[in-house]
Amino acid sequence: MLSLQKASNILGAFSAEQPEWGVRALATHLGVPRATAHAYLAGLTEAGFLRRTPAGKYRLSWHLAEMGAQLTGSLPWFADARALLTRLALEVRSVAFLCVLEGENVVAAIRERHPDADIDMPLDVYLPATATASGKILYAHLDVQPKDFTDCTQSSITTRDEWRTEVAKVLRLGYAYSIEEWIPGQCTLAVPYHHGDEVVASIGVQMSAQRYLREESAIREKVMQIVHEAELQG
Repeated sequence: MLSLQKASNILGAFSAEQPEWGVRALATHLGVPRATAHAYLAGLTEAGFLRRTPAGKYRLSWHLAEMGAQLTGSLPWFADARALLTRLALEVRSVAFLCVLEGENVVAAIRERHPDADIDMPLDVYLPATATASGKILYAHLDVQPKDFTDCTQSSITTRDEWRTEVAKVLRLGYAYSIEEWIPGQCTLAVPYHHGDEVVASIGVQMSAQRYLREESAIREKVMQIVHEAELQG
């Protein structure tokens, strides 16, 4: 059976710029044997997530769009959050993201990239909670304790004492940041997104660590201002 992580990696390879894949090309892209890529594609096609074209390549199935519409339609705050994400990407000129918590998993539900952003669009769907700003926000506000720590870089949090200190800081400041804790050379800044009195998501921006450190105060103030204005209007 395909693992969720493997399935998400395959589905994440499909985009507006690359709407279809052949087995050989996908295997090269993912760095897996051709037979493995074929098994992944066949399994997802059988499950209804992909469809095969007359040319023998693969595209996303409309079943995914239907499922997505059902999911977002069940979340009364989602449409406003998507508009907010677009505004963040445009005004901060970066990658903007919205993450939610599924159990203990931090899931990147939406990402948008400004053409002038100084990093590429991340492809990961499931993010390491203790090494990302979103994980810190969601775990802190929803009172979730990590079972373990993901040692992504030399800057990652790896002990419970460090984590307790970080959570206390996040709750005190109202935002979280991750400087090269997940990906070397990159930084994320996130704030809680509220629906009523409940924190339903984290929302923020991702960019090079160099830019973030150079413009830290201005970026933080801009993100917090935009999110606060959106929550007041909602």
